[in-house]
Amino acid sequence: MKALLMDRRRDFDMKQPLPPQSEARVQDLELNVLFNAMANGDEFLLAVATRAVLCSIGDLDAIRYRQAILQDCLAHPEVVRAIYQIPIEARENKKKRWMSTLGHTPSTILYGSVQLMEMYVELLLKLRTIADHNAATFSSEGFTTFFAMIQRELDDDYFGVVKEHLKLLKFRNGVLISAELGRGNEGVNYVLRKPAGKARNWWQDLLNPQTPTYTYTIPDRDENGARALGDLKDRGLNLVANAVAQSADHIESFFQMLRTELAFYIGCLNLHDHLTQLGAPTCFPQPAPAHERTHHYTGLYDVCLALTMGKQIVGNDGCADGKTLIMITGANQGGKSTFLRSIGLAQIMMQCGMFTPATSFSANVVSGVFTHYRRKEDATMQSGKLDEELSRMSEIADALTPNALMLFNESFAATNEREGAEVARQIVSALLERQIKVFFVTHQFELARTFYDQHLATAHFLRSERQADGQRTFRLLEGAPQSTSYGADLYHKVFG
Repeated sequence: MKALLMDRRRDFDMKQPLPPQSEARVQDLELNVLFNAMANGDEFLLAVATRAVLCSIGDLDAIRYRQAILQDCLAHPEVVRAIYQIPIEARENKKKRWMSTLGHTPSTILYGSVQLMEMYVELLLKLRTIADHNAATFSSEGFTTFFAMIQRELDDDYFGVVKEHLKLLKFRNGVLISAELGRGNEGVNYVLRKPAGKARNWWQDLLNPQTPTYTYTIPDRDENGARALGDLKDRGLNLVANAVAQSADHIESFFQMLRTELAFYIGCLNLHDHLTQLGAPTCFPQPAPAHERTHHYTGLYDVCLALTMGKQIVGNDGCADGKTLIMITGANQGGKSTFLRSIGLAQIMMQCGMFTPATSFSANVVSGVFTHYRRKEDATMQSGKLDEELSRMSEIADALTPNALMLFNESFAATNEREGAEVARQIVSALLERQIKVFFVTHQFELARTFYDQHLATAHFLRSERQADGQRTFRLLEGAPQSTSYGADLYHKVFG
């Protein structure tokens, strides 16, 4: 059995390698805030959320598959959480009650495995009951297929047969084993036999006499004889013990994968609950093919900032369809970096099948999200700041592929403006030639003006809004770059 709730073709792989530059992406976009909100203090949820969000997918069909499942989860959170508790209960029950019964001999393995199977069967029955009561209310392909599989493979006949076998495997009337005599009268070909039926009465014995049998009773204090008899029993039970243990392992692996795949959606439910309490909007984005250049949104906000501040924050509206370069300039402390984070977060959330922090959002899928943010000065003085920025950019360039998304935040500003602008211009131009979409936040007027003066049809220019009295609205509007960042506003605000 397979859950297939993260992908219709395969199980979710928790051991898959993280994409290149994941550590920088987590740092620059403050993704740990998102992961912690999804986990709600649960270490397992944290691990799954981290892996699922960072290992985003680029296939439109796979994204929509997860979106539909998540929509079902949001519509029926109690049912989904009830299903999620079943594999947790299985794990806790095994840890508390049955770990001590699992030994290394066939007899102890069989005993412990039968105990586990009985516990697992009860939980599978609980899962089947949930499927019977709720299958009709779920509409996504993933849950429809999952519930149909549960009802098909865990029908009444299955439970009847399994319970009967488990009852027989307890061997309440002893173990019936056949063997042959081999060389030197050693026993060979040990076979476990099905126990005899009900005891025969005298009338049956009279009409159908049985083959004569010989019995030998081991004295109570004969330890060697008891040990030898136990060895004979283990030889007969070896195959069936392994079979039952493998069956228990199979069900356990199903429960573990069900827990793993549902953990992603439980994390999404937790995040949605946090945002709902803040009054922050969410929407299911519309992904577009990678070769298109789509980017339009309303009410887009930085979800990590909202979670950190514990309140709803200002969102942005915009349309950059058909654009490959989005240059962002404007007043200091005007919301440029926050907007850049919101772009990266929304893209990543969309590409792992989540909702996005906006009232509407649409973008083309990308081959990867990369960030190049300003870093603190190198405390070891092993290199200059510009050298460090160029070194990081070189590492990113090695991992970049066409149709990626590149986010720059005040990059290459460690030297004078003319040199920094030229370095940035050449890098951005090379990226655009490689069909990479670029968002660039900068205070370098020289850089912004260079691209603005080219009148590129694929370039889009945004500027943080500043009111006449110097107040920041934290909104970004379309506008040409200006030669001032209004640093005087901050000076007067700080010093009066």
